[in-house]
Amino acid sequence: MLETQHYQCPYCGESVQALLDLSGGDQQYIEDCAVCCRPIVFDLRTDGVDWTLDVRTEDD
Repeated sequence: MLETQHYQCPYCGESVQALLDLSGGDQQYIEDCAVCCRPIVFDLRTDGVDWTLDVRTEDD
């Protein structure tokens, strides 16, 4: 249950693509931006079918 999602880096503003694994349920994790290398907090909420992704800086 993998989905791809484009998001905008909260630091540099670049559009980046993430690969999301919906099979793990709700998740919060940190990944570095592929462009500026700063840490982004990913907050993935899913019921296994529908999902939302929120990205923010560590300071938010």
